[in-house]
Order: sequence, then C-alpha cells, then structure tokens
Amino acid sequence: MAAKCACPDEADNKHDRFLDADQEPRRMLQPIEGYQKLALLTLEKSVESIVFCCPDIVRRAFIAMSNCENPADGLDQNESAAIFLYTMEWEPIEECLYYALNKTLRTENRQRLKSWYSYWKLILSALQKLPSQKPTIWRGVTLDLSQQYEIGKRYV
Repeated sequence: MAAKCACPDEADNKHDRFLDADQEPRRMLQPIEGYQKLALLTLEKSVESIVFCCPDIVRRAFIAMSNCENPADGLDQNESAAIFLYTMEWEPIEECLYYALNKTLRTENRQRLKSWYSYWKLILSALQKLPSQKPTIWRGVTLDLSQQYEIGKRYV
C-alpha cells in the first residue's frame, strides 16, 4: 500500500503561491524540533523521504542540481539546488515541493514534518549562508481577510 501524504486534508482550493495568506494558521504553532540533530545530506538523499508527497521530486532534484553547478554566495551545489528546487513549479501543483512543504508547515501536528527533516535541514543550512537583507516584502491576497486579524495585535 502506498504511503499517504503527510499533508493535512483540505478542500481542493487552488491558490497562487503568493496569494495564499488565507491558508496561514491563526495561532502560534509549536516550533519545529528534531531536524537539528540529523546529518546534512545531499539533495538527492534529502528528498528520498518525501517522494510519497512529491512523486516527481527525484527527477526535479536532478534538474535543480544540473542548474546549480557553479553556485554563488558561498553555497555548495546541494544547498543552491535545494533553494532552486523550492522555487520550481510543475503540474499538478499539489505535488510541487513548495506547495507540499508549505501545507505541511501549516499543520498543528508537527509529527507530519518528520519526513521533511532532511530537506528542511539542507535548505535552512543554505539560507543561513546567504547575506542578510532587510527589504520590505509585500504580499497580496485576493480576499478580504481584515476580519480575521485584530488591529494592534502582532501575528507571527
């Protein structure tokens, strides 16, 4: 029997990747813990445990590695390709790495993240090596979410 995706069940709503603020949890979630103790793996090895959620991930990781042969900013090829892979989009959208990971990160059941730990460690390792930036980032939504947020309250 095939493994079931460790992503929470939701209605079949399709949202643009930059317009999905309505999917954010409304309360503080538990921290992600446990991945820190794992060894840093190659991208190829780190995606093996998420094939059930992203069936085409091995081929997509190969493509990412091929496009990141000479990375900048002090990243190695695996780190650069981990970021590249996160930005890739393919059909069906529900099987894209960014979609499946973001959906899993939003669940209150932190146990569902365990299969992502190796990839999570690799991409965080890469992101920590990048130079710090402090630009203003805007995020658009196609819905009126104002009733869901209290004025003056801080949301993380």
